[in-house]
Amino acid sequence: MNKEVVFISGASRGIGTAIAESFAQLGHIVIGTSRSEFKFESKLDNLIPLALDIADRNSINNCVEYLKDNNLKPSILINNAGITSDQLFLRMKDEEWDDVIATNLTGTFNLTKALIKNMIKDRYGRIINISSVSGLMGNPGQVNYSSAKAGLSGFTKSLAKEVGSRGITVNSVAPGFIETDMTAYLDDNAKTKLIEDIPLKRLGSVQDISDLVIFLSSEDASYITGQTISVDGGLFMY
Repeated sequence: MNKEVVFISGASRGIGTAIAESFAQLGHIVIGTSRSEFKFESKLDNLIPLALDIADRNSINNCVEYLKDNNLKPSILINNAGITSDQLFLRMKDEEWDDVIATNLTGTFNLTKALIKNMIKDRYGRIINISSVSGLMGNPGQVNYSSAKAGLSGFTKSLAKEVGSRGITVNSVAPGFIETDMTAYLDDNAKTKLIEDIPLKRLGSVQDISDLVIFLSSEDASYITGQTISVDGGLFMY
């Protein structure tokens, strides 16, 4: 893989950090973002942390100006930023719906629209959206989150058809239950019950996700586009 500028939203923890560090270890310049200021634990000097709220278009515009000022043109975009606000549908507040859709779906639209222009000009790009198995199979208490992630599948397919002729691939990765701080709250009994439903009988690792993202960003995956690929140990098969 040629040395590229990689842009990853939601890079301050978990899957996002793993993806950022994997790209950086391969020698790419990596811009990783989070809503608030943060620092990468890794000391690699090609990791650039940046504060960005993808739901705020003014924040997006400021980010684009930063990239221009520093002569950074991302050719690989990983839309990973996401939030949850779980609640049973009848108890779900309007703002719990609005906030999750604004970040997980509209935020992906905002950031992709801002960064895809240079990819189109250069006739090359890789866009990878981090979805969720919840968007494929649904999950009680996550009508907002599942709807947003399901929306990413339609976003991925439609955009892939629009920009394929410009040398840009667009794919989605749908993680299942991954060992991160988002699953750390589960007690041993809950984890055991969860694992019983997974054919491979374990939770996934952040490396399982980052390895696939690295592949989809490479020339080896240049004929793959418009796909949503599950990494869930066989939890959801279709």
